[in-house]
Amino acid sequence: MREHLAVLRGLGADAVPVRRAEELDTVAGVVLPGGESSVIDKLSRMFGVADPLRRRIADGMPVYGTCAGLIMLADTVLDAIDGQQSLGGLDVSVRRNAFGNQNDSFETDLDIPQLGEAPVHAVFIRAPVVESVGERATVLASLPDGRVVAVEQGGLLGTSFHPEVTGEHRFHERFLDRVRTAS
Repeated sequence: MREHLAVLRGLGADAVPVRRAEELDTVAGVVLPGGESSVIDKLSRMFGVADPLRRRIADGMPVYGTCAGLIMLADTVLDAIDGQQSLGGLDVSVRRNAFGNQNDSFETDLDIPQLGEAPVHAVFIRAPVVESVGERATVLASLPDGRVVAVEQGGLLGTSFHPEVTGEHRFHERFLDRVRTAS
């Protein structure tokens, strides 16, 4: 999470970590970082953040999810562990660890016209993949084999990869544009 905070602060945002439900009232948008989606789910419910965050998402708060954060935003999580829940809001189905384990992590360049002409250098670490995209969501990027790895829907943005670790700031800029528009 500290990488996301550093990128957002570097772009001029007043970015703060959110760990408790009452802290949600102080922010105009949220970044859901990578990690283990089942642990993020359990902790968010244990600390009473999941339901308030679901309500804020339903009310239109912008959210950017990377890797596990994308899983948390998905309406449907394929191969979820027993009892795992997502926050929902993004009209997609995702598959956890779709590219294999840590040893199967990889990097590639992606063409994403919505972010400009220069390719996006993407780092995939035990990454999910978007298996299906509903009518409300838009594909931003796919791998050459057609697997979808970046999507958006209104104020929601999700990537299978980690732009925060490569110095790629255009997704964070897009997220901040959504925050400014929603405020």
